[in-house]
Amino acid sequence: MASTIDYYLSLASPWSYIGHDRLVNIANSYNCRINIYAVDLSVILPATGGVPLPKRSQQRKDYRMQELRRWRDYLRLPLNIEPRYFPVIDEMAAAMVLALREEDQTAALNFAGLCLKAVWADELDIGERSTLLDLAKEQGVDGEALLTKKESMLSIRKSESEMAISKGIYGVPSYVVNKEVFWGQDRLDFLERLVTK
Repeated sequence: MASTIDYYLSLASPWSYIGHDRLVNIANSYNCRINIYAVDLSVILPATGGVPLPKRSQQRKDYRMQELRRWRDYLRLPLNIEPRYFPVIDEMAAAMVLALREEDQTAALNFAGLCLKAVWADELDIGERSTLLDLAKEQGVDGEALLTKKESMLSIRKSESEMAISKGIYGVPSYVVNKEVFWGQDRLDFLERLVTK
């Protein structure tokens, strides 16, 4: 039986990037629907005991870099662990994903993937309007039309981020299937086992 996967990500997260294509492949393999939520970590982290990256201890920062190298090498994924444009403000990109989601979930997923790759592989600034318009054009999407909905989409983003907290989300990427939460791209194997039952 096909499942629905609620997918919570940040377009500035390397972990979302590392898991994105693998999630999409799992969904395609098992005929799952993905509902994408480009959430705001500045809403989620303070409410759930999370600590933003700049405020973490040096030990945690060092370990994060080790893990990024490990996953990059293990998956043979193009990944710059210290990209030129990070941290990056992902508001505009998230608004475009949510606006596109209103038209087509698959197109929204694809655009999110382009944004993640732009930051973590292509050294592009997704905080820049021109970069986002180029990515939209690459996908054959009217980026200007999506950006006209920016303010309303950011309002939706805030409410969906608050809703995510109520569903047990405290970090990204997170995936929810039948109310079961999987936090982190390193839990995709467990998610895959569930959707194959």
